[in-house]
Amino acid sequence: MVRVLVVHDEGLLRSALVQLLGSGDGLEVTSLSPRADAPDQDASRTDVCVVDGDCLEGPDAEPGAPFRARWGERLVVLTTPERPGVLRRAFEGGALGLVDKDASAERLITAVRTVAKGERFLDEPLTVALLEGTRMPLTSRELSVLSLAAQGSPVAEIAARLHLSRGTVRNYLATAIRKVGARNRVDAIRIVQNAGWT
Repeated sequence: MVRVLVVHDEGLLRSALVQLLGSGDGLEVTSLSPRADAPDQDASRTDVCVVDGDCLEGPDAEPGAPFRARWGERLVVLTTPERPGVLRRAFEGGALGLVDKDASAERLITAVRTVAKGERFLDEPLTVALLEGTRMPLTSRELSVLSLAAQGSPVAEIAARLHLSRGTVRNYLATAIRKVGARNRVDAIRIVQNAGWT
């Protein structure tokens, strides 16, 4: 029997994943919201954790640290090729399984069984996206400046928080806009967020 825990922030999708995985022979499935405290959830009682990629931590934290701390490397992360940043964080965070959200139920069940044996599973559509995700065009400083701009911080505030001059902040923003092929700051923020780099 493979004990599977599903972690997803949307209740309806979490329930659907539980039913989908429960249809596989030899899988015992439970679920948990990423916002819920799970003091009684023992790592030794879970063989594989299936987690939505958007539940993983952003670039300021160690990717997937809360999940790895509880369940080790036995993670199957659900994501899409359109979010190479999320895919990259999952891979760098040590997830053994990466499954496309458009995959069939059989692919997900196969991924869970493969990861339960301690082996890596990578869905084919995610392979190219994973390589693209490793080529994030922005430096960490450009990403930090753009992330603060996305929170609505004006140039002066970004400069103060990052201990930079206002001109340097403007230069970082202009470079980030050019590197991602955006029309302006708002477009650059959209591109970076859609790719999952923040």
